[in-house]
Amino acid sequence: MTVQNDISQLAHDATTGLSTRQAPLKWVVVIDESLPAGRAVNAAVCTAAAVGRALPDLLGGDGRDGSGQLHPGLPWAGCSVLAADAATLHALREKATAKEDVFVVDMPEPAQTSRIYDEYLGLLAGTKHEDLTYLAVGLVGPRNRIGKLVGKLPLLR
Repeated sequence: MTVQNDISQLAHDATTGLSTRQAPLKWVVVIDESLPAGRAVNAAVCTAAAVGRALPDLLGGDGRDGSGQLHPGLPWAGCSVLAADAATLHALREKATAKEDVFVVDMPEPAQTSRIYDEYLGLLAGTKHEDLTYLAVGLVGPRNRIGKLVGKLPLLR
């Protein structure tokens, strides 16, 4: 089984009646703290979209308000948005990808500088891993494992 399948199974089996602090999974997105607000939000949203596609069971069921209006499901585990410098982001991604039970999504810098997806893929293919700069790293996994990885990183402000 892949990490994605393992995490998907945990998400599928989870109950939505627990506090996010009691949920078996923890989801964080860590953003480069030097990014201006618009680019930081873009990095967080793009990373979250990739997590949502890969792990759809992280989303709770749709709900209706008191007037009957439908509201699409949101992540039942919540998602903390944290800040780190570029070097910490790179090291965090390295540590996280080495863990068997952590699902990692990243946003390398060329993803934000290219306006053509195929161009981004070409830039990515032409850049060695160690030379990439990450703007965001999303992590999903067992609560204790993610907590150990992100340690005392502050909330993005």
